[in-house]
Amino acid sequence: MTSFGDLLGPQPVLLPELHDAEDALDAGTDPVRVAADNPAASIAWATLAEAALERAEQAAEPVNHDVVAAYAFARTGYHRGLDLLRRNGWKGFGPVPWEHEPNRGFLRSVAALARAAKAIGESDEYARCLDLLEDCDPRAAGELGLG
Repeated sequence: MTSFGDLLGPQPVLLPELHDAEDALDAGTDPVRVAADNPAASIAWATLAEAALERAEQAAEPVNHDVVAAYAFARTGYHRGLDLLRRNGWKGFGPVPWEHEPNRGFLRSVAALARAAKAIGESDEYARCLDLLEDCDPRAAGELGLG
């Protein structure tokens, strides 16, 4: 486990596994179906956002349907992740380690939201997302290609 160095600070939040969503994605189930069946699973929304961002990068116009869809998917994953974090003791700050696999859906959603925000010119949101990733786990942005 990554050491976050503040012995007086909050303990790292380790989200529970969401087996149904994770297993379905691992089995190759369409992420649209996984998100519809498991709307609280940030991992499904992050997967949809990342795929939309990949498509958006291939488009002639930098601001296009896919980048806006990615923003919406990522924001949904971010908010569903916040709900789950709070239910598991997070107070709006403190470590959310990348190393813990179930945390990655939330962290991936935040990173996808950052990328989509940057693509549509929403620089304040981009900066907020980078700050959140840094606060959650200093390794996360680099692991997600933002560092």
